[in-house]
Amino acid sequence: MAQEAHHLQEEHLDVLTESGVKTGISKPRGDIHRDGDYHRAVHVWIFAENTQELLLQRRADCKDSWPGLWDISSAGHISAGDSSLVTAWRELQEELGVILPKDAFEMIFIFLQDCVINDGKFINKEFNDVYLVTTLDPIPLEAFTLQETEVSAVKYISYEEYRSVLAKEDPEYVPYDVNGQYGELFHIIERRYKESTVARSLALQKQLRRYAPVSLDAELTGLTDADREALVLLVNAAKVMDTIFDLQVWYSNPALRDWLKEHADASELDKLKWMYYVINKSPWSCLDENEAFLTTANSAIKLLPEATRRVSHWKGLEYRAAFPMLKPPGANFYPPDMDKREFELWKSSLTADQQQDATGFFNIIKRHSEFGLESSLSYDTANITQHLVGSTHDLYIVPFPQEYKPYLKKASELLQKAGDITSSSSLKRLLHGKANALCSNDYYESDIAWMELDSKLDVTIGPYETYEDTLFGYKATFEAFIGVRDDKATAQLKLFGDNLKILEQNLPMESVYKSEDVTAAPIRVIHLLYNAGDVKGPQTIAFNLPNDERIVKDRGTSMVMLKNVSEAKFKHILQPIADVCITKEQQGLVDFESFFTHTICHECCHGIGPHTITLPNGEKSTVRLELQELHSALEEAKADIVGLWALRFLIHQDWLPKSLLKSMYVSFLAGCFRSVRFGLQEAHGKGQALQFNWLYVKGAFILHPNETFSVDFSKVEDAVESLSREILTIQAKGDKEAADVLLQKYSKMTQPLKIALQKLEDIQVPVDIAPIFPIANKILE
Repeated sequence: MAQEAHHLQEEHLDVLTESGVKTGISKPRGDIHRDGDYHRAVHVWIFAENTQELLLQRRADCKDSWPGLWDISSAGHISAGDSSLVTAWRELQEELGVILPKDAFEMIFIFLQDCVINDGKFINKEFNDVYLVTTLDPIPLEAFTLQETEVSAVKYISYEEYRSVLAKEDPEYVPYDVNGQYGELFHIIERRYKESTVARSLALQKQLRRYAPVSLDAELTGLTDADREALVLLVNAAKVMDTIFDLQVWYSNPALRDWLKEHADASELDKLKWMYYVINKSPWSCLDENEAFLTTANSAIKLLPEATRRVSHWKGLEYRAAFPMLKPPGANFYPPDMDKREFELWKSSLTADQQQDATGFFNIIKRHSEFGLESSLSYDTANITQHLVGSTHDLYIVPFPQEYKPYLKKASELLQKAGDITSSSSLKRLLHGKANALCSNDYYESDIAWMELDSKLDVTIGPYETYEDTLFGYKATFEAFIGVRDDKATAQLKLFGDNLKILEQNLPMESVYKSEDVTAAPIRVIHLLYNAGDVKGPQTIAFNLPNDERIVKDRGTSMVMLKNVSEAKFKHILQPIADVCITKEQQGLVDFESFFTHTICHECCHGIGPHTITLPNGEKSTVRLELQELHSALEEAKADIVGLWALRFLIHQDWLPKSLLKSMYVSFLAGCFRSVRFGLQEAHGKGQALQFNWLYVKGAFILHPNETFSVDFSKVEDAVESLSREILTIQAKGDKEAADVLLQKYSKMTQPLKIALQKLEDIQVPVDIAPIFPIANKILE
């Protein structure tokens, strides 16, 4: 264990509960082991890929536990108030003289070590964060600088031989149960390097087949020459959103992207890796509950000439830029080892304005103690100490324009130029406003300009959706949609936006929760010609923005419908689903008009119902802040089910044809199977499972012996209204506990859903489309 020179007294450790949660108490290290308190530590393994060897250290003879035995590459306690990642970095530097950036460390699992040694005087109840550092070749032994009070020697050993000596309980090695939890270390290495190329290629081909490649064109004849010129700049500005989003997903994601693209032509397998990465924009598969389809073994190789002591004729340490197998819930918006409790404790120490920034859309959260850790050589104690001056907490806020400065500056310049060129005064106002907002971090006026956009060339660009932040649902990702407005279809949809206030006043919930401030929502129908940024995996067919509660309260929202995307999804996905899963008697009721009209109502219903709310204690808040990570799934379910309710209401008012009444329910049933296939980790899929299972339990959806489904029209209206009331009331009260109970009970893969999904798998109906943009691709070439 590294003795830290800057600790004048005995090292204090945080005391944890049996489940690993901080109690708020810290004690000296000696007392922790005397009393058998749960605490935290790190294990860092260095693994040489080309030789399949692990680095071991021999513990110094003066150690109070396992003296003189061979053990982990590096390890150490996490001191009270310290973070896991910084501790891993520090132990490696102090014990072995190896200095690495944070993208070298891959957190692979947490291991609870529970043992008693030294005649009962040393009780070890330790939660260990186990990290893996993957180098290409073994580090020369003479490159290490060993801390003599901790380490007496180091050596490399093949991971298979090491597993064998542990299994035999060799007395020269610190014991670990390779048949228990710690055996995961060896299983991870084995899976990465022993899987056959053929098996991996077949798996990726199967995953790719779930997406139907579809070319999306838009008619440009209605654009002026000036707007066509501006379009070139806009497509390039949109491309910048890709770069920012990749970084928002995970800090090593850009390096992985560049590496896969550079090596895509090396083999058929490398080509498949790149193709599937392009769809998911990360190593985690959207349609497989975010299961990793790549590992750190597939990632970028980086060279660090000065990571260790210099050795003649050795160019330096080459390592793989790491990413975790489990997708981080906080993406790259928060420190990777930050939990909710730490965030809430820090937030409670802030002023009201600072709390608003901490939970705001357009800022990220970092650690002072990680300052400079992106670059290993710039990271030193003096650097950290200087950064901590005046700060009593490790966490701090970084606005988007500071974090993404070079990218936002480039996008801003392109939007400014496009605004100068365009012939549309409305588009000019939007582009100039958005160019300023990217640098100022104040999107209010530019989002108002977006809502009021009246231009043939339609543009949406900036940070909007919060789906990527599954820790809290606070932080927005960058995205872009560029299309050409369909004037005829847009004019036909005025009915929906103009009647939002009437829908709000008739919502199935108590009147006290209804808003008086709902305004008409503009709706634009476009033909998409390019999208970028947070458009990974399943493609959206519409969006309702902005999400900023200030604007929703003051001005409402605006909707954009992507008609060519909707048409492609209906043709390639929904119609084939109906042919397989819906009874013959009701198949004819599944039509594009019902599908598209419900999509419109879905987006409209994002703009009604609770947003800014009053809590039982009288405090003002928002649904997003109260429901946190549950908000996205429940909001998508609300928009869907209340959208169905709204369609029925409009039909009963004779504002829509009665011919829609049955077709909308059957089309919705078919759509349930489409959305659930997105996965229950995704907000839309989770929300859709909730709706299907509720309606199924209520008898509104029927499963027949031939494994087809139908709607019971005598029960569906009451079932839709009851679920609408349930969700709207939970949102109005900001009741996170009730939201969790509802989602836990109904957002699961039930047997009826499994039957439908298996039928679709058997005949290989695509899950979604993979758009191809010929016009934009020509511009980018």
